[in-house]
This record gives sequence, structure tokens and C-alpha cells, in this order.
Amino acid sequence: MTVHFETLHPDHLYPDVFGVPAPDTPLGRELWPRQPGALIRRAHDEAEAAGPMLERVTGQFGLVPRWVKSASDAKLRSPKLVNARSETLTTSNNFREAWLAGQRCIVPMQAFFEDDWRSGKAVPTRIARVDGRPMGVAGVWERWVGGDGAEIVSFTLLSVNANSHALMHRYQQPGAEKRMPAILNEGGYSAWLNAGHPEKAREFLRAYPANWMTANPVQKK
Repeated sequence: MTVHFETLHPDHLYPDVFGVPAPDTPLGRELWPRQPGALIRRAHDEAEAAGPMLERVTGQFGLVPRWVKSASDAKLRSPKLVNARSETLTTSNNFREAWLAGQRCIVPMQAFFEDDWRSGKAVPTRIARVDGRPMGVAGVWERWVGGDGAEIVSFTLLSVNANSHALMHRYQQPGAEKRMPAILNEGGYSAWLNAGHPEKAREFLRAYPANWMTANPVQKK
């Protein structure tokens, strides 16, 4: 499960790669659950435009489902909902509503981090594209509104099985199923966000080629 990733830097990568403005308030260089991060989704007012438009919004890393009853409950649940299994999106109470409503997003990141346990102890490892370009990871977003009007926009990363992946099978706890974020092909960003039926969108959720990725141990998380 990916619980830690590196945000885009420098800020001009937001417009250059994703066609959206950079965040008004700078984000932390590294992102952990319940911290604010950038997500890219279809613009809500796109019907007034000539065609589909994208917007960059800031949301909490870790989904808060609509049915959560209180902010304190949201605080407890969201750190456990930073990843969603692509195979169970339609059956999970946590993610089904957002997925079926087409609330898909792209989470831009420079790299993500996983632990390498092959030595018997956790070795934090930074995983990025070989060419150094940003990654766009498939996600879903949600908007929760409390009884007092408090609002939380949040998101989760979608993950796929990586048991047979040439690179990602090395990471995460021994004996556990290996997972990796569903990294989108750069040319498929718009198609992912604009896919109609959820099952059509599911076609985009696949393992990213190992030869397009690089992994390097880091001194600390």
C-alpha cells in the first residue's frame, strides 16, 4: 500500500504536464495520509465551455466516504483509505459511491515510496519514472459535508496487483500480496477522466511497465 509520495516540483510542471495551474498554497514536498495534496479532475462548470475542461483542486490524502457521520470519525477512517483496490471498487462500501458516480481523478506525483524487505528489514525506496517525468496516478475523489456545514474534499489512490511485476514484486511486507499504484499512460489522462461507464474506465487500471520505472533506496522516509 502506497502511503507516502512526493509532490510535483517545480510548480511549472502542473501546467506543463497536466494543463492546470499550480496550487495557490505550496504543498509539502512529501505527502502522508491526512495531509493536503493536489488532484486533477473534470471541471464542474465544463458544460459552459466548448469541451471537457480540467481543474486542479486541493484535497486530503485519504478518502472520507459520504456516509461518515462526524469529523472525528472521518479523522479515524481516512488514514486507512489512502488506497483502493481496483478489483473491488464496485463492492467496497468505502469507494463504491465515488467510483460509480464517475468521480475519477489524477493524482500528480514525482515519485512514491515503498519498503524493500529483502534484507530482512525495511529499506525505504523511492520509485519514479526512468525519464524523471511526473507520474499521474489514477484515483477517485469524494466531497463530505458534516452536519455543521464543514466540508472535506478527499482522494484515494487506485492500486493494482503487482505479484508478477518485475520491479514492484520486491516491495511491501513479505508474504503479503504485492500492490502498486495504477500509473496512467501520459497520453491517456483525458481519456481516463472522460471515460463514460465505470467498466470502460477500469480498462485504464493496469500495471505500469517495469522498464519505465527506477527504484533507489533513500536514507529516511
